[in-house]
Amino acid sequence: MREQRVTANGIDITVAITGHGPAVLLLHGFPHTWRLWTAVIPHLARHHRVIAPDLRGLGATTRAADGYDAGTLAADAEALLDALAEPEATVVGIDAGTPPAFLLAMRRPERVRRLVLMESLLGRLPGAEDFLAGGPPWWFGFHAVPGLAETVLAGHEAGYISWFLDAGTRGRGVPPAIRDHFIAAYTGRDALRSAFGHYRAMPESAAQIAHATAAGRLTVPTVAIGAHPVGDTLARQLRPVTDDLTAHLIEDCGHIIPLDRPDALVPLLTSAASGEALP
Repeated sequence: MREQRVTANGIDITVAITGHGPAVLLLHGFPHTWRLWTAVIPHLARHHRVIAPDLRGLGATTRAADGYDAGTLAADAEALLDALAEPEATVVGIDAGTPPAFLLAMRRPERVRRLVLMESLLGRLPGAEDFLAGGPPWWFGFHAVPGLAETVLAGHEAGYISWFLDAGTRGRGVPPAIRDHFIAAYTGRDALRSAFGHYRAMPESAAQIAHATAAGRLTVPTVAIGAHPVGDTLARQLRPVTDDLTAHLIEDCGHIIPLDRPDALVPLLTSAASGEALP
């Protein structure tokens, strides 16, 4: 595996690349970097070229002043594929990586061979009413207030990021080296500002998703994978707008599926990337 910098869509993207064969593009979420996929990359790389970038503003990718909406992130992903001479890829998104993966498939279906979406909501699409009955997760509002969260959290990043890592694995935690890497990646006011930019762009992302689904349907073969807490909510949002949808729920698994239950996720991703029926 090699880590390199690629200039695409006006930013410098740090990306890990390994393997040979049809491309698989992996888009992580918060509070992660491409190392979220550490346990699944070796399995995918046996038969595929795996491309795992740090998203805009996260990890070692440019901490841009703006562009954290899902549409721009989708353009980042497409520009990265262009820079790496990949005409198409199986695209996998989790958490904050799910809306841009979805929009890429909606806007440029010829670039997405198959789509795998995990543990996220798609804007205000119908189907999430039960999940949101008590309101959105508390940190959505906290992160969305410009300048607030990065001011409050500066100097306390380790405890804050650790809370998400523990909650996202149902208390089981992540390997210490990965935990330390994530904490370092989100330490400092500018790193936090970039991270929370993704939340501050959510209304714009939701409008982009609504516009895309009003104008057409998702025609790319799609797999929705749920765990705790999103469960089948994402699949319920996708089902009315998707032509070819397969849904899978991983039991006893937290939100951070690639680190909490890679044993259950790997067969699903390898089957999806190969165009096979899910096990």
